[in-house]
Amino acid sequence: QLQLVVAGGGLVQPGGSLRPSCLASGINLDNYLVAWFRQAPGKEREGIAWLSPSSNDVKYADFTKGRFTIYRDNAKNTAYLRVDSLQPEDAGIYYCAARWWSGPPTLEVGAFDEWGRGTQVSVSS
Repeated sequence: QLQLVVAGGGLVQPGGSLRPSCLASGINLDNYLVAWFRQAPGKEREGIAWLSPSSNDVKYADFTKGRFTIYRDNAKNTAYLRVDSLQPEDAGIYYCAARWWSGPPTLEVGAFDEWGRGTQVSVSS
């Protein structure tokens, strides 16, 4: 059974960094587009970035402004998201998602079949 286990959230001070991870089991992540999303309280879930299976193709949402880096280690069946210079507005639940690598990649929530349960990111001094 496919499972995405997300970890690595936490409480950080403004300006700090986090690196959530997304460990896949039950699938070979080599064949999957992976993406990260986040959802702040009272807001809709929004896409952060997607990454192709080979890591040759990547797309970031406009708001990321160079502070977010998505990457993956297929040998470990794991995807990561590094977030630098965290600000209070970055707080929320961070999710990873995966879908079979076919069709045009997208950051639309409805395009992804598989989701991790999310990890809480809090930013406060």
